[in-house]
Amino acid sequence: MEPKGMLDLQHLKDKVTNEEVETVIVAFTDHYGRLVGKRFDAEFFVESAAREGTHGCDYLLTTDMEMEPVPGYEFANWELGYGDFHLVPDLSTLRMASWLDSTALVLCDVIDDKNHQRVREAPRSVLYHQLEQAGQMGYDCFAASELEYYLFEDNYRQAFEQHYQGLKPTGWYLEDYHILQGTRTEPFTASARWHLKNSGVPVENSKGEWGLGQHELNIRYAEALDMADRHVIFKQCLKEIADDMDMAVTFMAKFDAERAGSSCHIHMSLWHDEINAFAGNRQFGPVEGSDIFRWFLGGWMAHVPDVMPFYAPTVNSYKRYVDASWAPTRLAWSYDNRTAGFRVVGKGQSLRIECRIPGADCNPYLAYAAALASGLDGIRNRIEPPECFLGDIYEAKHLPRVPSTLKEAAGRFENSEFARQAFGEKVVQHYSHFFHKEVEAYESAVTDWERKRYFERI
Repeated sequence: MEPKGMLDLQHLKDKVTNEEVETVIVAFTDHYGRLVGKRFDAEFFVESAAREGTHGCDYLLTTDMEMEPVPGYEFANWELGYGDFHLVPDLSTLRMASWLDSTALVLCDVIDDKNHQRVREAPRSVLYHQLEQAGQMGYDCFAASELEYYLFEDNYRQAFEQHYQGLKPTGWYLEDYHILQGTRTEPFTASARWHLKNSGVPVENSKGEWGLGQHELNIRYAEALDMADRHVIFKQCLKEIADDMDMAVTFMAKFDAERAGSSCHIHMSLWHDEINAFAGNRQFGPVEGSDIFRWFLGGWMAHVPDVMPFYAPTVNSYKRYVDASWAPTRLAWSYDNRTAGFRVVGKGQSLRIECRIPGADCNPYLAYAAALASGLDGIRNRIEPPECFLGDIYEAKHLPRVPSTLKEAAGRFENSEFARQAFGEKVVQHYSHFFHKEVEAYESAVTDWERKRYFERI
């Protein structure tokens, strides 16, 4: 059954004729996962832009958080004149943005005007390429994001003017699973659930999390590209609902050193002919699965150091990896064990791998692409995972740790032969430059740089 709020072009035309839709947002994501694009008059969109697309300045894939064009990119620069690329609406993503008045939204592929191919450096293109690889091997990929966030009574403007100090969270005690405390924030959360459901993002549930004012709202799993699209719409929707309600949410990985970090646990499985390719009768510790499961897990784990910036893209991301904080610190897998970086859950047709490494600040297209590329390489090369770990992984000091800084992770990514094979030389160069420039920006800062940079806009 198609999710509520999804539109085809004829349905949109009818809504425009009936004056139910007056604006269409045409957007794609930048490196950070932010939606950027244009708002179209709805009549013009259905008459022209739906078919012909639109153009955007190619500097949008070379900017920093402050929208300053950053030198040193081969893709676009002052010498090349910062020309345009073509934004082609993917009409399969067309939907109502029900949290906005009379507005629809469509996501775009970024196309090179010269060769009419997807711009390989665009985040959605990076994932699309990996899904093509999976398809050639006979697999469909399904995924889900579990996003956590903090909710504050201060609005974004107040937070900015207070330099993000002294903010008032919506909760005053740890509320993990508490219904009472969750009831107090239900006006926001119920609105988010309703608008997501009616904007083509089916919802499962919401709950309080472990931090003061921290919450999780889970949406239904889907094919990986669709799920990544839902992920970016989820964040946009929650931010704009909070803004409208004079509140603020943040998806920083670690808003406060004394509080739990916010994660984006990624669940992933491969399917072939509508059957879960991970299901099987081979025994791997307490798990029954297939060799495909085993090798995908082995590759995913083996290549974490190669692609870590795609899971943890900001300086702040690495502040989250603290022992006994619900965030993983070591590379191990286990069954239904939340101290593991890789937590295997389900059985039979529901068997899947949950990677707990990414933070809520990740760009889902890049994080999913990294996971899929790693797992597919595991299948091709029959990479064996380590033995299933039993017990408290935080106490297993002999296990390899996740990279500890963005600087370290960016260096490994830049020099990774696997990353070059998986994503191509141009993509690796492009994102290595992006991550190194993010490190440079942090290292030159003399203020509470992380909150100012990441609080609202990551």
